[in-house]
Amino acid sequence: MVSSTQSPSIGVAIVGTGFGQKVHIPAFQVYHRTQIVAVYHRDLDKARQIAQTHQIPHACSTLEEIVALPDVQGVSISTPPFLHYPMAKTVLNAGKHLLLEKPTTLNVAEAQELQDLAIANGLVTTMNFEFRYVPVWMRLAELLQEGYVGKLRLIKVDCLVPGRSDASRPWNWYARKDQGGGVMGAIASHVFDYIAWLFGPVKRLSARLCVSIPERPDPASGGQLKPVDADDTSLITLELEDGTPCQLNLSATTYQGRGHWLEVYGDRGTLVLGSRNLKDYVHGFQLWGSQQGEPLTELEIPERLVFPRTWEDGRVAPFIRIVDRWVQGIDQGKSLVPSLQEGVYSQLLMDLAHQSDQRGAWVDVASGS
Repeated sequence: MVSSTQSPSIGVAIVGTGFGQKVHIPAFQVYHRTQIVAVYHRDLDKARQIAQTHQIPHACSTLEEIVALPDVQGVSISTPPFLHYPMAKTVLNAGKHLLLEKPTTLNVAEAQELQDLAIANGLVTTMNFEFRYVPVWMRLAELLQEGYVGKLRLIKVDCLVPGRSDASRPWNWYARKDQGGGVMGAIASHVFDYIAWLFGPVKRLSARLCVSIPERPDPASGGQLKPVDADDTSLITLELEDGTPCQLNLSATTYQGRGHWLEVYGDRGTLVLGSRNLKDYVHGFQLWGSQQGEPLTELEIPERLVFPRTWEDGRVAPFIRIVDRWVQGIDQGKSLVPSLQEGVYSQLLMDLAHQSDQRGAWVDVASGS
């Protein structure tokens, strides 16, 4: 939970002003140990406008200016995925702590290089794998640790949402595989992290990555259709190291999809976590349980896990808990989970999913690591 220490505040720079303005800025401004001292946008006028709106002292149009500011102790990056590696490398080379959005990078080699650089420079890193800090998910983790379902038999994940269903939605980086677009980066990066968190390592995987909308209009070329090669639907089968089968059905092009669901079946019981909320991927989760074949009943979430405050945008509250982990790590001088180490593993599974799709075959995780 959020720490109550009265230690000095940490100066933070915001890099990435889309998600950054919606989630990062509100969270850092409300968190008691952080102070936003700078904001980056490649357009200096926009940087100044954002800084003025949010009362941020410094507006910068280059990352080099950001990391040169002595008041900046840490940098929070929420830019598109293809910028993560070069930007994070600049931040770590400058001796600044790093909070990074998922997906980590464009490939596991880049992610591992960042992890090695952070360790070499003694810097604290945190990944925004926020499902780890949503109350319902935290309760699920506790029940699994307590043996509620017993020996695992099957894990099933559905994340079926309509965000990219409209074929007229513009072509941009999200449509490009080489820039980290698609549901692999947007959704699978989270799923791979929470599978490892809740159930342990993956032994092997098989993936089928699909593009159901092959063209989108490009506003920069007057609406001319451009090809889409980033997956918008992914069907992935995992075999965990303990032999448990796990099926992932992920899509961003499902009108009236069922939302986000995780079903866990064991020899003693069943746990079902899910949300039908198609507009906010944090709000709306509920948890049901059953043991020995009894009917599923909704399970109560203990008050100790509940957010002390929520926002209209559900992502703000769990991100504050991520910020707290980052600050605790800075206080302790070491990276705490979820760090770049977890980001490397998520990225590895993403890379192997692409390999499996290209080969049309199962891929062993150990041999690809």
